[in-house]
Amino acid sequence: MAKTWLITGTSTGLGRLLTERLLERGDRVVATLRRNGALDDLLAKHGNRLRVVNFDVTDTRAMREAVSQAFQAFDRIDVVVSNAGYGVFGAAEEASDEQIERQIATNLTGSIQFIRSVLPHLREQGGGRIVQVSSEGGQIAYPCFSLYHATKWGIEGFVESVAQEVAPWGIDFIIAEPGPTATQFADALDRTQAMPLYEETPAGEIRRALASGTFTIKGDATKTVNLIIETADMPTPPLRLALGSTAYHSIRNALTQRMSELEANKALTLAADKGEFNE
Repeated sequence: MAKTWLITGTSTGLGRLLTERLLERGDRVVATLRRNGALDDLLAKHGNRLRVVNFDVTDTRAMREAVSQAFQAFDRIDVVVSNAGYGVFGAAEEASDEQIERQIATNLTGSIQFIRSVLPHLREQGGGRIVQVSSEGGQIAYPCFSLYHATKWGIEGFVESVAQEVAPWGIDFIIAEPGPTATQFADALDRTQAMPLYEETPAGEIRRALASGTFTIKGDATKTVNLIIETADMPTPPLRLALGSTAYHSIRNALTQRMSELEANKALTLAADKGEFNE
């Protein structure tokens, strides 16, 4: 049976590919974007199965109005995909206040407000599914991506909490965590003004790796999108879905290290309890 999807950030990258794939298989899509005309070719091809809405996720009022109109336009929206986002690239000290504020407003606050805006509608229709497109960077961290990581770690914590709050209404979540994937993400990075003192540090190393093309990107965008769709079609999907071998190994290594550190410091950790609770 055909489904109806609401997807943010559909101009390029995974959002665009996701929209294309869903329309090809006969689903209906409400696609949101900031740039007029980016989906005109899909509108011409798929007609009334595609509805395009223009807004910026940092404009909460406009977003809420658009979400309400989307739910009014269709009897039901089965899957909501929070995908809009980008990355600030550079050492934390290099970033301007404006870069920090925009990164948080788009990736974190924008995603939070988008999810908040759809929850009442999903409750009213008797349930639904929300896919939050995060990143392996929601569980691990690279130098020069500190602000991006702050938003991805933040949205993952938000989703994990909200998933527990709304489960009684038949609303569930998937957090998609792709590793480095061949999309336009790197081209759209908001780069800081590099400070020479970081040249011979891990920040400088990753800057050179990206500039030279030696930073390994194994993820295939089409396969990634297909797996997100496959998972969203499952009756009971996982809360977190790591995508790609880089994501698998980097997340696994990070979790293993955290467990090791937790156990190594068990005595110190438990000593923080009141005496009668120590074990």
